[in-house]
Amino acid sequence: MGSRRILWLNPGVWPGGKYKVRRSPWLWALIVLALSAAVWFWRQKTGEGKGALEKTPHRAADTNVASPARTASGRREFTSAPVHVSIARTNRPPATTVPSPAEIASGANAADFTARPAQNVFEAQVALARQAISSGSLDGVSGPKTRLALAAFQQKEDLPATGELDASTKGRLLLTSPAFTNYTVTAEDLTRLRPLGKTWLEKSQQDRLDFESILELVAEKAQSHPNLIQRLNPAIDWTNIVADTAVTIPSVERPPVRGRAALARIHLENRTLQVFDENTNLVAHFPCSIAAFAEKRPVGELHVAVIAHNPNYTFDPENFPESAEARELNRKLILPPGPNNPVGAVWIGLDKPGYGIHGTPRPEQVGRAESHGCFRLANWNAEYFSQMAWIGLPVFVEP
Repeated sequence: MGSRRILWLNPGVWPGGKYKVRRSPWLWALIVLALSAAVWFWRQKTGEGKGALEKTPHRAADTNVASPARTASGRREFTSAPVHVSIARTNRPPATTVPSPAEIASGANAADFTARPAQNVFEAQVALARQAISSGSLDGVSGPKTRLALAAFQQKEDLPATGELDASTKGRLLLTSPAFTNYTVTAEDLTRLRPLGKTWLEKSQQDRLDFESILELVAEKAQSHPNLIQRLNPAIDWTNIVADTAVTIPSVERPPVRGRAALARIHLENRTLQVFDENTNLVAHFPCSIAAFAEKRPVGELHVAVIAHNPNYTFDPENFPESAEARELNRKLILPPGPNNPVGAVWIGLDKPGYGIHGTPRPEQVGRAESHGCFRLANWNAEYFSQMAWIGLPVFVEP
């Protein structure tokens, strides 16, 4: 954590010599107690305190593939030398690349398209997504999630894991078809739209927690941020969409799942979930949200216990002590299925009670430390992962 500078106060004179401080042992005891409490809360909030975390012997703080082996007790251990990839989360404005309408038109003809290297961040995000290496909602922004996705690709290709779209990475990361396609809004799409209740009780009374707008629906189908969809379609009035409206969207078609996964790894520091085959080759990489508080983050070997598609959600007020509505209700509610259900389109329950990997109604926010303990993926990533998951699949949660 590095060195810390501690400021010691002169117990006799305040700076400037004007005010005297009484040398009371109770005063200094209170100051020490207050400072200790502040440090403890800060460490718990940032995940640096031990809290209730169980440190396991097979931790490997990296995003590299580490080959699992079985010990005498049958427990998996990662035995290869890990390569640590640290992607700084900075406050600098991220680089954004969104194609112009002319660029979209020039690359729209699949028949005339020749495979070429990805030229910018947006094309890199599309090319990565086509290999099941997700940077989250496509947005053309070079942020931490995109750099982690690039690092995962670089490791897969035995390139230096810099997380940057450098020349050697462009040479391997190819666009094999146009980055864009058209989606036509259907009458069925329009009938799915529902206003979303503002309270838990209102949501429990709906027939389905479906999309609120066509923009939200199209963005999810395109695995994209709604802002990107709007910028790609500046002439569309999203408040007055009719059937047969053509929308330009990113063209993302991931490889079909060819078999079940051998293991999954959740890296808490990087907030990623990676999936490997029996030869420990990376087959998928997803950003994921983790618990807001360190004591809610399980560390160790877990296993998939249940897989439920299109699940309902049981609202238990005991899990939401911060909610005034929960305190007033004082009873459980059943919320219907839908993409705006709190656990999204898929629930993948783990063998630790109350914990699971699931979708979310807010895919743009995936990658944060904000949950009550579960691991959130974008709905499209949760659905893809569910195709390769199985009951008993080992899930290693690492610091």
